[in-house]
Amino acid sequence: MPSGRFAPTPSGDLHLGNLRTALVAWLRARSLGGAFLVRLEDLDRGSVRPWFYGRQLDQLRAIGIDWDGPVLRQSERLDLYRAAIATLTEGGHIYPCYCTRREVLEAAVAPNGGLPPGGYPGTCRTLTSRQRAAFEAEGRRPALRVRAAGTRIGFDDRFCGWFDGTVDDFVVQRNDGTPAYNLAVVVDDVDQAVHEVVRGDDLLDSTPRQIHLARLLGLEPPEYAHIPLVLGPDGSRLAKRHGAVTLDDLQTLGASPAAVRGRLAESLGLVEPGEVGHDLDLDVLVRRFTFPRLPRRPLVLRSVAHAGQASSDRQGE
Repeated sequence: MPSGRFAPTPSGDLHLGNLRTALVAWLRARSLGGAFLVRLEDLDRGSVRPWFYGRQLDQLRAIGIDWDGPVLRQSERLDLYRAAIATLTEGGHIYPCYCTRREVLEAAVAPNGGLPPGGYPGTCRTLTSRQRAAFEAEGRRPALRVRAAGTRIGFDDRFCGWFDGTVDDFVVQRNDGTPAYNLAVVVDDVDQAVHEVVRGDDLLDSTPRQIHLARLLGLEPPEYAHIPLVLGPDGSRLAKRHGAVTLDDLQTLGASPAAVRGRLAESLGLVEPGEVGHDLDLDVLVRRFTFPRLPRRPLVLRSVAHAGQASSDRQGE
């Protein structure tokens, strides 16, 4: 059975952009007759706030999104990530990196041989044991990076079409021992038998990394579909600074969860002329859902005031 998933970080309330992506992922999975999973990506101890675990799940339920099986937390799956690191180590696919944050930033802006913007050029890839010992004597704790060395990976995105990119030596374990996002998401998606990942197109550039890592681990990566984001009136990615953008904010302004879902459905091209989005059952939206119906460009909120009713400017359908 095909399956999809939504995997938020519990660092704040879900905003319209998060809810819209979750709705698309849910509709896609249900339209294929598949399972839908929810996973909480809570490895970043600096940003995670425990009270948002339940709040985010309540916000999904409020707009009609359900899921199959238990909600998994990455913080409870560390053994899986450590096993993956061990496999990469045994295969000689990773190396310790002693670069400071500043050194990484400086390396990323230097000419780097065709790597993606911000790509790490492999400064520590060929360190000798003496050089490593010197860094450790300074008190530097290494992160672990994949030895990708500019591998080029292409894939057929189910929404965006063909995409390829050069893979840099990206981090799979931070210098505090925490598994990095790219490692955890690859391990989790395969372990949970996720068939297709539907997510925002801000993560399109990261996908070659994840496919490359899955192959190094001997795993079959899922299919991917990257959809346009919701943007604020200033054209930047939607955020709390744009005003009333969360479900609670919108309810305070008089918009029910059903009305918010209806507006999101309208923005996705799933509401016919003359219909009112919040009057439509979810079953209707599931039957109507196809990727070709979705707009191809970002959803831009007209203004903070209009965001209270989840009003938007649909572009480029």
